[in-house]
Amino acid sequence: MAVNAEGRSLSGVQDSILEPLSFPERAGRGASPEQGGSVPCVLCPESHPPSQTESYLRHLVQQHKLVIADVKLIADFSRYILYWRKRLTEQPITDFCSVIQTNSEGPVEKQERYFLLCDALPEDRILREQLQQRRLEEVLEQQQQERDEQNFQRTCLFCTDEFTGNRSLLLNHMAKEHSFNVGLPDNIVYCSDFLNALQAKLDGLQCLYCERTFRDKVTLKDHMRKKQHRRINAKNHEYDRFYVINYLELGKTWEEVQSEDDREMAEDQDDDWSDWQAHPVRVVCLFCEHQSETMDKIYAHMQESHGFDLQKLKAELDLRFYQQVKLVNYIRREVHQCRCYGCQEKFDSKGEVVGHLTEALHVMKVPERSSWDQPQYYFPTYENDALLCGLSDSESDSEAGERSRGLPVIAEDDSDLRVLRDASVLKQLLRDPRASS
Repeated sequence: MAVNAEGRSLSGVQDSILEPLSFPERAGRGASPEQGGSVPCVLCPESHPPSQTESYLRHLVQQHKLVIADVKLIADFSRYILYWRKRLTEQPITDFCSVIQTNSEGPVEKQERYFLLCDALPEDRILREQLQQRRLEEVLEQQQQERDEQNFQRTCLFCTDEFTGNRSLLLNHMAKEHSFNVGLPDNIVYCSDFLNALQAKLDGLQCLYCERTFRDKVTLKDHMRKKQHRRINAKNHEYDRFYVINYLELGKTWEEVQSEDDREMAEDQDDDWSDWQAHPVRVVCLFCEHQSETMDKIYAHMQESHGFDLQKLKAELDLRFYQQVKLVNYIRREVHQCRCYGCQEKFDSKGEVVGHLTEALHVMKVPERSSWDQPQYYFPTYENDALLCGLSDSESDSEAGERSRGLPVIAEDDSDLRVLRDASVLKQLLRDPRASS
């Protein structure tokens, strides 16, 4: 998904959303290894630390109106920026970027032009692929060095035993003696950083699996032993950069890569769907954290709990499918930014703005169409927003379209089938033996 700054006007500091948002059931991707130095702006002398990617992207949007798509799929952000910094001194930005004009139907003074740099440009796509290949080669080289290293020295995380030689001695000891298995040693890279991260959590009295914090080490050890929490949390993507599998295909975690491998193995087997179970889609309310499995239930919840009737708005405003998408994304964004979409008043928390919407009767007060019927609201505020998948045009749209075009409706033939069969010429031919000669 593209990295966007699609606030209401794309001009305010508080309206800049520079990372794709997700509802809680989907976690973000892991980060790649950090690098030293600072990252210079592609269009000006200003620099930012590599760890402050969000502030760097905010600077590009606010100062230069430049949006870089799919930042998390760029293997080496610093090298990527340095490349485009050089290219943008050689040719104008319009030679490389798509131009997006916001508020296109509004007054000229409120219109703004934004530039989108993405892999739709062949040069950008090739650069990203080269950076990914280079990163993979660096990681594999680092992994081989760690495999061959014989000067590794470290104390066990769970006891006082000290190990010298190859890292596999320590990892195998923790797996065998303490039931702490982080996978095969040959699958791990940046092992010292990995162990440092685990040690820091234990020093902070934090469980490695559930990540709860305890009052002392004795309580922590008892908890991890009794709850069988001597393992890492696979959903914590902080650990992704320590496993080689996460570098094989950028943008995919080890779980996704492994599931693809499993599907390829299953292709040679007979299809058996007897034990397949569908995972229900959870639709999240526009105003709170409530989730429902069906559109009817979420519509009923929003109407009963918040007084919001999307079906009524669809009928009153004569909204087609893509207009509903824009309106939902607009409301999602305004609520996320703690701003009332009815009066534009700003609040300190999401709970306050939801309370205001109800008390001020602004929940059904949708602003002028020009405020939300804009191209930037084609993009979802939350990338896993299941509510968008359940939207549909009015049930009468297709029927009205048929009537308006005056298309004839031909009824089915309700003749007696037995009469047709008895009078059939084919029957006479079958009876006449000369017909077959």
